[in-house]
Amino acid sequence: MTVTETGVKISYLPEMLEGQVAVLSSKYLSAHEGTEVLDALKASALFRKDQYSYILYPNKELPRFVDKNCIPAARAEASELVNVLVADGNKTVVLRDRNGLYHFNGMFNNVNSLHAALDALPANYADLVAKDRTLLATVFEEVFDHKSFTGRSGTFFGYEGLGSIYWHMVSKLLLAAFENTNAALNGDDPTLVGRMFDHYFEILAGIGAHKSPELYGAFPTDPYSHTPGGKGAQQPGMTGQVKEDLISRFGELGVHVSDGQLSFVPKILRKEEFLTASKTFNYITLDNQKASIALEEGTLAFTYCQVPVVYRLGESASITVVTEASTSTIPGTTLGIEWTRELFQRTGKVVRLEVSVVK
Repeated sequence: MTVTETGVKISYLPEMLEGQVAVLSSKYLSAHEGTEVLDALKASALFRKDQYSYILYPNKELPRFVDKNCIPAARAEASELVNVLVADGNKTVVLRDRNGLYHFNGMFNNVNSLHAALDALPANYADLVAKDRTLLATVFEEVFDHKSFTGRSGTFFGYEGLGSIYWHMVSKLLLAAFENTNAALNGDDPTLVGRMFDHYFEILAGIGAHKSPELYGAFPTDPYSHTPGGKGAQQPGMTGQVKEDLISRFGELGVHVSDGQLSFVPKILRKEEFLTASKTFNYITLDNQKASIALEEGTLAFTYCQVPVVYRLGESASITVVTEASTSTIPGTTLGIEWTRELFQRTGKVVRLEVSVVK
């Protein structure tokens, strides 16, 4: 946005992943519209096929060094001040090289440097400075386009540069896709639900933890914040990514808290995640001791507030609360306020939850 004497001028930036994630997370779009955004995103210049994921801004060819800081001749010569300075051999503001190309003083950092140089000109240039100051400031912005600077990913090479994946933003996209998938599930359009499922699990598959070390470029479970263009992961750093990944994972598992009550309603959990053979589940107890549970075929397990939760496919939904002294089963998907409070306060009273998930 540029404020002019007559109003506001709008200039358009290229598509950017932050913008897509913001509108998907805003709940402004309908489920159908959210799917259309994700369809367009997959088909856009933001999709990086080699990593099956998304970059922050479209890749582009940067101008070479000799093509930078070049003022179009017509714009330079439209200034009477520039014409006089060049004729006088004064190079403090603008110079013309041996090829006849015009350039601003190479020591300028921003438009304030231009204004400082204009103020420092001898008094005999004062009238021309007053006349052409606004014109030169406008030309300066046209040449350098500082107002369109969106960070390193649109300007530099390597690490956070052009073609780089910023994994934290991909995880934000994953969470936004999950939220829109939930919105689709509340409707009655199975085709829409299927499309949202596809988008969510495709985005999930592109995140490092689900890749081979060869493709990811590092150990998949090691934290890396960026993957430069044409390379694997290069820059270590957590970046906060894990936050969205955990929220999305608990969303897949259907873990939900409302009015102080914990419930388990997995709507998009894939059946292939349930074990096809028995296995041991290891975890750390509330008193920091190692413990394990023998899991059967057709189950899966995770911890919530350091309490093991075992899912088992069944004909009806129920939650079995296992304590040191007793076992009680609650029909349905909601744990209830009292047992939820025991979990949240980490009292240790609840030893395990066994949840029957409808097939």
